[in-house]
Amino acid sequence: MDSIWDQANPHLRDLALYQPGKPIEETARESGLRVDQICKLASNENPLGPSHRARAAMHDALAGANLYPDGGGFYLSAALADKLKVAPENIILGNGSNEIIEFIGHAFLRLGAELVTSENAFIAYRLVASLFGATAIEVADREYRFDLDAVRQAITPRTRLVFIANPNNPTGTLVSQEAIDRFMAGVPNDVVVVFDEAYFEYLDDPPDTVRFVREGRNVVVLRTFSKIHALANVRIGYGIARPELIRVLQKAREPFNTNGVAQAGALAALTDEAHQAESKRITDEGRKYLEHEFAALGLSYVPSVANFVLVRVGDGKAVFKALLRHGVIVRALGGYKFPEWVRITVGTMEQNRKCIAALREVLSAA
Repeated sequence: MDSIWDQANPHLRDLALYQPGKPIEETARESGLRVDQICKLASNENPLGPSHRARAAMHDALAGANLYPDGGGFYLSAALADKLKVAPENIILGNGSNEIIEFIGHAFLRLGAELVTSENAFIAYRLVASLFGATAIEVADREYRFDLDAVRQAITPRTRLVFIANPNNPTGTLVSQEAIDRFMAGVPNDVVVVFDEAYFEYLDDPPDTVRFVREGRNVVVLRTFSKIHALANVRIGYGIARPELIRVLQKAREPFNTNGVAQAGALAALTDEAHQAESKRITDEGRKYLEHEFAALGLSYVPSVANFVLVRVGDGKAVFKALLRHGVIVRALGGYKFPEWVRITVGTMEQNRKCIAALREVLSAA
């Protein structure tokens, strides 16, 4: 029998699959440790968990689990629009912001098209280009930060999309408002610029990219409830763009793509400013501790503004495996062209201290 690959779209054959952070349960099975002994610092999750307000809203929403959700997410879209000072027609909801990346690919990528991004950007951009038979042009960073001048120079008549993660994952670096404004002044009007801002709420002085939406530019701003709002499990994110662009993306959206439990949790989380403030406080404190300890261990790291830190440990894969034996899960970054580095999420101070103690023991035994 012929291989099914002979019938499948040819560009899927070499498409790499996204590798998520190693699950706690799998690590417990392999290490022989209990689940409560595992410290997961691999996926940039909020260690506080969802706010009590969001938990209560999701619990109440379960009573309607027999009913289909509001396909357009009316109330959540309206609340986001009010907070952002835009119209509900400027909002699209996704099963995580990753799904909206796929909507954008459906809308604008095809064989022969190009997507421009950084060589060290979130791997999902490369994957979505491959998925639709397009080419990802990856521009070198400058000091682990998006070089927007080089990105602009890489734009050609074949460029359909530019993806800018800000702060960037996995480097944790931020591009300034000045650099963004200079970049946007030189971008051709027919190129759609996507600002992926999953870690926006962790910033002290965030750039304003939504203003380009208000100005009617071809810009999509992506944000998520997975990070500071701690709703990664229920999968809900959103995009902000001008109404005509949103209508294009809606064509790629499946009906009922965001579930009612997630919508209820997100709506409640949006109003819980105390939980967001506490999440940011714990992150700021923990990030400062981790960076101080990395320096004390003589390790190079990239100063971060997000809820994770990229640190150079020698053999990233070996250190990742050694830390697993101590019940600590971090993220090895060979797939991101960082084989000597690991990315460590900021956890609670107890988790951070456990991670540093394990890392110190692993490095001393190497």
